[in-house]
Order: sequence, then C-alpha cells, then structure tokens
Amino acid sequence: MTTRTATCSCGQLRVTVEGDPVRISVCHCLACQQRTGSAFGVQARWPSERVTTEGEVRVWQRTGDEGTVMDFRSCPHCGATVWWAAGQTPDTIAVAVGAFADPTFPAPSWSVYEERRHPWVTLPDTLQKMW
Repeated sequence: MTTRTATCSCGQLRVTVEGDPVRISVCHCLACQQRTGSAFGVQARWPSERVTTEGEVRVWQRTGDEGTVMDFRSCPHCGATVWWAAGQTPDTIAVAVGAFADPTFPAPSWSVYEERRHPWVTLPDTLQKMW
C-alpha cells in the first residue's frame, strides 16, 4: 500500500495518507482561487481512517456556495493550507495536492465549478465535469 506525506511550507504540519485517493479534483471556485492564490485548487480525498495528522494547526471555517461548511487546517507558522474536511462528507479528508510536493502525483479525474474556470486554463478533456 502506498504511503504519502504532505506538509506545509515550513514542515511543521504533516498529513500522512495510506493507499490511493478516492478522488482527485481540480476546483475553479472563487474561494479556492482566493485560498490558493492561483487560478484553481487541486485536492485529493481519502477516507479519514486512512489519514494521520500531526503538528500545530489553525482551523478556518467557511461556507461554500451550496451551503457546505468547510473546516480548513493550515499551519499557524507559515500559513499554508494542508488539509480540510467538508460537512457533507465528514468521513473524508481532502489534502492539497501541492502539499505533497510530488510531480509524480496522479492526475485529477474531476473538474468542478467549470463556469468559474479562467478562459486561459486548459485541462485534459478526460476530466469529469461538475457544477
């Protein structure tokens, strides 16, 4: 079984995941754009029983466009968001793919909030689209 570790920029906050993710997504929502400082966010999800976290964490909560409450976990030292949980899927943990710092990480299979995608962003046609 594959084990991967994601960390914040300073390495203080860590998430270790076991096995393959159940979903890898690109999100074009405006909140993800603001959170990442990029044109989109990329996340991978695992069942919470396959996730271990360690380090000091700061929790920030926001309500999404559809009323879903998200609890974001970031490092209080460097500020990087590493993982989060959503109210509609409390048994699933989403991890920022960039926090793995692994260019061999599997590609996403979903793209969400396509209507908010920047027109210059091009992604593979094989992605399933939602919203």
